[in-house]
Amino acid sequence: MAFFIVGLATFVAMKIYTKDTLNFLSKLTIRRLWNMLKVYCSFYITKWTKKPIQWGMPFTVSIEPTTACNLRCPECPSGLRAFTRPTGNLKADFFKNTMDEIAKDLLWLIFYFQGEPYINPKFLEMVKYAKDKGIYTITSTNGHFLNDENARKTIESGLDRLIISVDGTTQEVYENYRKEGKLEAVLQGARNVVKWKKKLGSSTPHIIFQFLVVRPNEHQIPEVYKLAEEIGIDEVKLKTAQVYDYKHGNELIPTIEKYARYAQQEDGTYVVKNELLNHCWKLWHSCVITWDGMVVPCCFDKDATHRLGDLKATSFRTLWQGEDYQQFRTMLLQGRDKIDICTNCTEGCKVWA
Repeated sequence: MAFFIVGLATFVAMKIYTKDTLNFLSKLTIRRLWNMLKVYCSFYITKWTKKPIQWGMPFTVSIEPTTACNLRCPECPSGLRAFTRPTGNLKADFFKNTMDEIAKDLLWLIFYFQGEPYINPKFLEMVKYAKDKGIYTITSTNGHFLNDENARKTIESGLDRLIISVDGTTQEVYENYRKEGKLEAVLQGARNVVKWKKKLGSSTPHIIFQFLVVRPNEHQIPEVYKLAEEIGIDEVKLKTAQVYDYKHGNELIPTIEKYARYAQQEDGTYVVKNELLNHCWKLWHSCVITWDGMVVPCCFDKDATHRLGDLKATSFRTLWQGEDYQQFRTMLLQGRDKIDICTNCTEGCKVWA
């Protein structure tokens, strides 16, 4: 048993990049390791038996600071203003109550679902609250709100990982996807964070440039690495792009095959590359909480159409083990191709270092 737990901890730690490993390992507790063990075991027993068994609590949660965004990205419902659900900001009191319930089992907290996190005026206050509970905290931003003051406050909040979207190395290419965005504002924001990280002598956050590979920017992949090195960014991640209308091709699908989620068939149409297996790790170890307290299965349910419970009315543990969640897990085991949000899913966005 001890060997298994050590092996499990090592496996998870390997998902964190080298500079960040010790920081991540410092968040592990006996209770969190025990919870992870229960989650892993129940997932693999589920795969063998084809019955939804769930013993642990999620050790990864994404929570949505806001649905609002300043940009108009073409494949994003927030950017397109296409939500049918309400737009709003996560309330600090609700967030704190939720953390008080789940923090002891929670290892990762991702402050992102839809929208731009820094639009929420209480965002960094909530980061600090989670940080003080020993949780590894992550956010993803388009970088337009990292002025000098926010950069300093970001360091002071204790945020562990900061992902900044840089989808081009020139304004002309960048704005092909980041509609209404200003690349220089993003790069200056990154410089501000690097500056305050050095000034305050902080080892966090681990700063990542995330490059969403699409056809208009694929030729700039080498340049984003150079740009990151010049600014002092810790890491570059290349991310594949999800597109909604892909069957007959899409101008955003890269020509470099390894960076595309979709494969062209002999008849010229496209399909999702990955085989759609009737199980999903996300339904066992993670979930998404919207700004207004709805719990949904994963990040592919962007409009929160599969609502598995309301945390304003039900405790998280009751909801996680409840009938609606178990019914959804059962439906998934019977056929992911019957669930709309699963049909364009790669079970995690593949990246290349």
